[in-house]
Amino acid sequence: MQAVDVMTPNVITVTPDTEVREIARLLLEHRISAVPVVDTDHNVLGIVSEGDLMRRVENETDKRQSWWLRSIFAGESRASDYVKTHGRKAHEIMTTELVVVGEDEPLYKIATLLEKHHIKRVPVVRDGRLVGIVSRANLLRGFVATTPDAGAQMTVDDREIRDAILKEINDNTGLTFDRVNVIVQDGVVQLWGLVESQDEKSAAEVAAENTPGVKRVENNLGFLPLGMSSV
Repeated sequence: MQAVDVMTPNVITVTPDTEVREIARLLLEHRISAVPVVDTDHNVLGIVSEGDLMRRVENETDKRQSWWLRSIFAGESRASDYVKTHGRKAHEIMTTELVVVGEDEPLYKIATLLEKHHIKRVPVVRDGRLVGIVSRANLLRGFVATTPDAGAQMTVDDREIRDAILKEINDNTGLTFDRVNVIVQDGVVQLWGLVESQDEKSAAEVAAENTPGVKRVENNLGFLPLGMSSV
């Protein structure tokens, strides 16, 4: 398997001038830990993670308790209160020493990069432009989907099936790419991610089952913890 087979497409991004409070809101709302920073042509300029926000607060306050952890339990207001008084732009706090991969990068090489650079995710680019992101979770799902005797690469048909399922889920079920990931191998579909209800879990499964070429669907979708539903 390669990056294109497990990556999350339609990545949530920000611009260099996006304010820090908006970045914090996006991370909280979408339950993600980082956002790539892109220019108008979708070239990747950097990435802002929750770690960047945490380090910024630790450097500018005598209080060592992380505002980020407090915001998780106290709600978005604490994060909002902080960034309103210490507001900065994405380009001022983003990490610019990026590790990126192409769509054809093998999963084992991506795993090695994450380990070597002590990072949790890597942007996937095509001609320098962002097309997806591969996280540790994406990698694990890919490895789980790969059987011991599966030496063959994912076929073009499998990728077409994956694209069709993702499109159907995104267009017609109310779920989005950042909530559900799809792995396809030899026509067998695995659904991963978190949803808010049994109806959403069933909708994703039906979308996969109705896609031509699908042989079987393994629904591994879990449920969001109470109090962590979408805004």
